[in-house]
Amino acid sequence: MMYKAIVIGTSYGGLEALKSILPRFGKDFPLPVIVVLHIGDHNNETFVSYMDSLCPLQVKEAESNEQIRAGFIYFAPPNYHLLVESDFSFSLSTEAKHNFSRPSIDVLFESAAWVFTSSLIGVVLTGANSDGAVGLKMIKDFGGIAIVQSPCSALSPQMPRAALKMARPEYKLGLDAIADTLISLAATAP
Repeated sequence: MMYKAIVIGTSYGGLEALKSILPRFGKDFPLPVIVVLHIGDHNNETFVSYMDSLCPLQVKEAESNEQIRAGFIYFAPPNYHLLVESDFSFSLSTEAKHNFSRPSIDVLFESAAWVFTSSLIGVVLTGANSDGAVGLKMIKDFGGIAIVQSPCSALSPQMPRAALKMARPEYKLGLDAIADTLISLAATAP
């Protein structure tokens, strides 16, 4: 299977989880990585800059109308839903919160599933609500791959548990195995 993008959703405990995954992607990693981290209205500029200093790939906040490209890790801006459009660009929305969250993992995952269909990999990490479960199921329904962090390795197991129950993912992995699995799956990219 040829994959074209990875979407990752996380909430409580997500900063540490992402720090153990994203820096492992080498400079030649062939897929764009799109991340929703629940941070509410707080500015994530400091975290994005910090992650950029740790990662071989360029880390940045996604911008409206920006084309999605390999070699980048994109973060949803605070207080905006991040969506993938049919021309493989981003759009931002201030529509109502979904699962008490804006940005919402489900909103990103669902829009990405419509565009990337079976060439999408979805990942749900630690978090304290159920955001991401519906979107991850949709990724699977469109033929993509679903990965969920093992609840016992999550700082907050509610989000992984909800995703496991609803999406029945191909992979349930400890945090230390997720990066290796994504690197292996990405090796099949065009």
